[in-house]
Amino acid sequence: MRNFLAFLILFVAVLNVSAQRDPKKTDDKFKRALQLVSYMYVDSVDEEELVETAIIKMLEELDPHSIYISEEEVKRTNEPLEGNFEGVGIQFQVLRDTINVVNVIAGGPSESVGINAGDKIVKIDDENSTGDKVDNAYVVEHLRGKKGTEVVLGIVRKGEKEILEFTVTRDKIPINSVETSYMITPEIGYIKITRFSATTMDEYKEAMTELQKNELNGLILDLRGNSGGYLRTAVDLADQFLENAKMIVYTKGRYEDDYTEYKSTKKGNYEKGKLVVLIDEGSASASEIVTGAVQDWDRGLVIGRRSYGKGLVQRPYALPDGSYMRLTVARYYTPSGRCIQKPYDEGKESYYEELSSRMSHGELIHPDSIAFPDSLKYKTDAGRTVYGGGGIMPDIFIPLDTTLYSDYYSKLYRNNVFNSFTLDYVDGKREELIGAYENVYAFKESFKLDDAFMKEFFAYAEEDVEYEEEGYKTSESVIKAVLMASMASKLYGSDAYYVIIHDIDDELQKAIEVLESEDAFMVHKVHD
Repeated sequence: MRNFLAFLILFVAVLNVSAQRDPKKTDDKFKRALQLVSYMYVDSVDEEELVETAIIKMLEELDPHSIYISEEEVKRTNEPLEGNFEGVGIQFQVLRDTINVVNVIAGGPSESVGINAGDKIVKIDDENSTGDKVDNAYVVEHLRGKKGTEVVLGIVRKGEKEILEFTVTRDKIPINSVETSYMITPEIGYIKITRFSATTMDEYKEAMTELQKNELNGLILDLRGNSGGYLRTAVDLADQFLENAKMIVYTKGRYEDDYTEYKSTKKGNYEKGKLVVLIDEGSASASEIVTGAVQDWDRGLVIGRRSYGKGLVQRPYALPDGSYMRLTVARYYTPSGRCIQKPYDEGKESYYEELSSRMSHGELIHPDSIAFPDSLKYKTDAGRTVYGGGGIMPDIFIPLDTTLYSDYYSKLYRNNVFNSFTLDYVDGKREELIGAYENVYAFKESFKLDDAFMKEFFAYAEEDVEYEEEGYKTSESVIKAVLMASMASKLYGSDAYYVIIHDIDDELQKAIEVLESEDAFMVHKVHD
């Protein structure tokens, strides 16, 4: 009832403001301008397109996160937050104009009819699906579709002489927001969350249930690259780590009564254990809400680099034709009172270039290059100094290590050589490899990238990237780790990639070190 009354008060306030507007200078003026262009302009015009352009330009004058979403884009934009789409349930890669099945989603329609990783889709509904026309957009257009509809796939499979035909009935396919979770040491659990969607909490609780079957003595929550999502989901996740009745975040809008507090409850499933949150310059919005609450209550340690700095709350508003405006309606504040939104008064272009400017002035390498004014200083529950106005600064800064990433490695990566080579290699030896290494841990322990293997890789890579001896020496550890991780993901699933690649992950290794050291984990000792 209180929320309803608050809505009425806000609604009346909006009406009062609207009543003070002069329609001759706004509504009537716009309608007249559109009429004149429609009837008097020398050429015929598309009125719908003009209106869309006007709305887009209007929102561009407000802030970087108020946007217009056309009717066609609405479903595609919402899919990652809704946590599912409708399709056949495969992870694919287009290689040499052919659709390669990299992984089959467990429990999905493709798995149920017997499609396997390594299969090649050469026909879709009796139409040839190879050649120059085949790209990612082509695959999405032909394989996605309404739940219950059928698609017939022609499959080339190693060892089979004829094209195999499978009829797949499309279904809802989950888009996982918990990308991976596993015990990274016998006592430390790891969960990586890529977005805050409608299904995140169910996924998180399932992951934690599995981790807590072990002797869990520390948790690493990886929010690097997490661009955000639903505020309510962020609140629910932060609630898992905080004791009852702790402020998680509060939002303030334009009007006096447009103020909302979000506090923790008694429902947390990890309120006492040691906790590290990993962030970087790609961690934004909802991920900053969780990080800010953990840091402000001194609940755990934040490791990595300064987060993105998005402290604006958007709400979708439907327009008559099915399109939407996603409009900024409030700012959010961490428990200590920080608004971590970075400035946007110099325009959108400057706003989005801010991340690249961090690199140019050395922030990603040297934290001392970051200058926070005294006016942005805040105190945590334990009295530590933290800062607002441009992202969350971690308790332990880990510089971006560029010394191992040569131009040669970058060329291999950009040309998709790692993926394409390991796809071909595994396709030819899948049964042999799985027979020899029963799981990713056995593979990691025993499979060796010997000279013969590397010679085969270099020969394969030469088709796209000329071999560079110095570049290989600089990046040898990274190149070998990516090769192993890429192979593992094609043999044992996407989680296996992280089991291997984490060995060269500086932020993660520091998190493990901190969690294993009682002294280092005391937050008042590690914050500079």
